[in-house]
Amino acid sequence: MNSVVRLLLAIVGTFLCIDTAVFLSRGAGLLEILPVVLILLVSALPAAMPTVITITMAFGSLELTRRGVLVTRLGASGDAAEMDVLCVDKTGTITANVLHVTAVQPVTGATEDEVVLTGALASHAANNDPLDTAFLQEAGKRGLKLEMWTVEEFKPFDQQTRRTEAVVAGPDGKFTALKGDVVVVSGLCGNMAEAHLDLKGTVTAWAEQGARALAVARRDTDGNTSLLGLVALADVARTDAAELIAQLRNLGISVKMITGDALPVARSVASSVGLNGEIVSAADLHAAVAQGEDAVGALAERVSGFAGVYPEDKYAVVRGLQKRGHVVGMTGDGVNDAPALRQAEVGAATSNATDVAKSAASAVLTTEGLGGLVDLVRVGRMIHQRILTWILNKVVKTFQVAIFASVAFLITGLQVVSTFDVVLLLFLVDFVTLTLATDNVTWSPRPENWRIGRFMASSIGLGIFSLPASLGILALGMGPLHLGRDLALLQSYSFGLLFYSGMFTVLIVRERGPFWRSRPSRTMLGTILTDMVVVAVLLMAGLPGLHRLPVYVVAILIGACAVCFLGLNDVFKRLLLRWTGVTR
Repeated sequence: MNSVVRLLLAIVGTFLCIDTAVFLSRGAGLLEILPVVLILLVSALPAAMPTVITITMAFGSLELTRRGVLVTRLGASGDAAEMDVLCVDKTGTITANVLHVTAVQPVTGATEDEVVLTGALASHAANNDPLDTAFLQEAGKRGLKLEMWTVEEFKPFDQQTRRTEAVVAGPDGKFTALKGDVVVVSGLCGNMAEAHLDLKGTVTAWAEQGARALAVARRDTDGNTSLLGLVALADVARTDAAELIAQLRNLGISVKMITGDALPVARSVASSVGLNGEIVSAADLHAAVAQGEDAVGALAERVSGFAGVYPEDKYAVVRGLQKRGHVVGMTGDGVNDAPALRQAEVGAATSNATDVAKSAASAVLTTEGLGGLVDLVRVGRMIHQRILTWILNKVVKTFQVAIFASVAFLITGLQVVSTFDVVLLLFLVDFVTLTLATDNVTWSPRPENWRIGRFMASSIGLGIFSLPASLGILALGMGPLHLGRDLALLQSYSFGLLFYSGMFTVLIVRERGPFWRSRPSRTMLGTILTDMVVVAVLLMAGLPGLHRLPVYVVAILIGACAVCFLGLNDVFKRLLLRWTGVTR
């Protein structure tokens, strides 16, 4: 905002000095200069800019709400447009946070169904334990009839015993079902010699695939415990995770996975969703932390994720990336995640996050997975484009109104636009430009930034190109249409010229390509058409301060503006944006 205001004041200040010098050289008094000064300042100051930006972000926030993203800070969508690195949790974001049985390895003499059935009998649905739920779901998938067994006694998981036990009775008599830590359960079993099962090798192989191993055993009424087999459980990646990560990459965002899980699990999950870069351990991260934030940022840039980290490590990663000039996004759900969420430009609390995490975040995801983050980025970039469109239109309009009035005075010696006309014009045009907040736009394929030098250069170039067209249409009114004899008629004509050139300019600057390539929103198009009809009626009917023009003059004026500003200016705009590198 400051950059735009400084640019506009610099442009207007230059012409104000020129006009003042010309006035004084012609012997005019300071009171005669004031109307021109007022026209220049009123038409140049972007009084509507804060309102436009606020409304644009508010409409964007409303759109995000419909897509399952609640914005807690209005500027979050703008930050999302600039975000180029996203750090995400594994559990509940990349994965579904639901354990599944992925493999069963029975010992010699046992079957997979026997292993799963015994593990399910040692589970209790009312506990809502993820491990119990996984066994019960697997038993259901296999069609194992648990209702044929009666649970007489159930001992839930205990940190000291590291297992669950259930005394059950059924078709095979009475026995105790056990499931739990591989080392603990296998240590209770007396059949390990004849089991013919490589416990360590199986557990290691499953860990490299991202799975956790549990042992299942059976104890008879005599107290003899026999191992039945091992079961692999994993929180598998969400079905849409790989696609959504690919979409984020296509948007120019580097995705980093941060998890507290073990390194083999993290590598397996990362590989399954397309994060094929290096995954490093917390020890590597802590070594970088000891060297400073820049070292942490360099490490984070190089790798695809971190494993075995604590919540406070997330804060260090965010700070390190910011130190390297990145705009960072971070997801989190716990109380300890709050500092990292607050530090990140885009802190996104997941749907199951604590209230503390949600209050620290700038956006809250109401749906699981990465879909809400993709929508946040896209809508944020659409908001950015709408604001850029308003800036482009404002700079061009400054040339069309303030600089046109200044140059026309220097050429003709007449104040071709009255102060009343300028105030009415600004009201009518700003009423339309506010609807840019609802316009249909296309998001950028790369992160946005507010280093808009090329864009401002394009705006100035288009504004300068608009001046000859405006002066040419003014000459048409003063010459062939014979309006130069009556200053009141000429001022009404100039008012119509500035208004319709402004309307057509809005239509061309909203689209980076040909103006017809995309359709304005219904609100914007309806407002423009209504405004154009109202002004045409005012020009033909007249009102105090605006002299009535003949119908044919209004028709010629609108046609000339359409040819120059909707036709020639649109062609020049495309060439200019391509030349300045704004578009390719």
